[in-house]
Amino acid sequence: MPDVHALVNDGVIKLKKRKIEGSKATAKLTAELLRSVISQQRIPHTNQAGALIDAIKAVGEQLIAANPVELAVGNIVRRVLHIIREEDLSLTTAAIGGLSLAAASDDEDDLERDHPALSAAAIAAAARSTLRPPSLQTLIEDMPSSAAVPHASSSGGDSEEKSKSADKNSRSRKLKHNVIEAVNELLQDIATCHEQIAEQAVEHIHQNEVILTLGTSGTVIEFLCAAKEKKRSFRVFVAEGAPRYKGHILAKELVARGLQTTVITDSAVFAMISRVNMVIVGAHAVMANGGVIAPVGLNMVALAAQRHAVPFVVLAGIHKVCLHCNL
Repeated sequence: MPDVHALVNDGVIKLKKRKIEGSKATAKLTAELLRSVISQQRIPHTNQAGALIDAIKAVGEQLIAANPVELAVGNIVRRVLHIIREEDLSLTTAAIGGLSLAAASDDEDDLERDHPALSAAAIAAAARSTLRPPSLQTLIEDMPSSAAVPHASSSGGDSEEKSKSADKNSRSRKLKHNVIEAVNELLQDIATCHEQIAEQAVEHIHQNEVILTLGTSGTVIEFLCAAKEKKRSFRVFVAEGAPRYKGHILAKELVARGLQTTVITDSAVFAMISRVNMVIVGAHAVMANGGVIAPVGLNMVALAAQRHAVPFVVLAGIHKVCLHCNL
């Protein structure tokens, strides 16, 4: 198995030298690196979630600093941190619920005769664990030894210690397994984001409509082509997007896919907007206040669409949503 530090350093170099660009590619790289970090991370018996969170934060800060322009990197790091906290909370809640259920199912007389301190100890441990951030575990460790197995002999004490160690190791493995499974689902969402968005194309694009777009975006291409595959006939105007002229790249791709496409200058957008039924664009990032980071010239298109009351649609995957500025 490759060394995780070598993998992280290689990822940092790729981001710094911009060998990998674009929100989707950088998001995928980040999720894969964090999955490797989690799978190889040795976590202690106590504060397991805290150890994972510290490791992810350390790697995430390196990746973000390598190319701060790629906001999808920070988005994925925050998403993985959220997954770890949620899985830890879920496991702790399940442990508390199982303990409460077991205590309630026992007969009160048997409980008082065989385990006189179990109920009070369990409640006290559960209360302490729920008030201890960032990890909610330690329920088992906080229980007094008399509550688990009576110390009748030294062999009984040894078996109790082995049982505690086994429970801790089992919980540690389950936490890592659950987090890795959730990260795999995240990777699947990133890989299929274009297709998932494109499924909604027929709900927005209707027959004989005129669509205006700007810049180049894989999501927009798949969205428009999905509508065409559903036998929708429409025309696309593409603003050229000076000074990088990414609109020409998009127009060539759309023509190659069989769409009726016309390239217009940026200065002609306001004159053409009255003939347009809808503006459909991609975005580099979607901010918490509803704003978007997008290609140069999109603000002009948005103002023209607002002036003529033309619907304005922004296509973006979940990995482009920026809700926070820090980890």
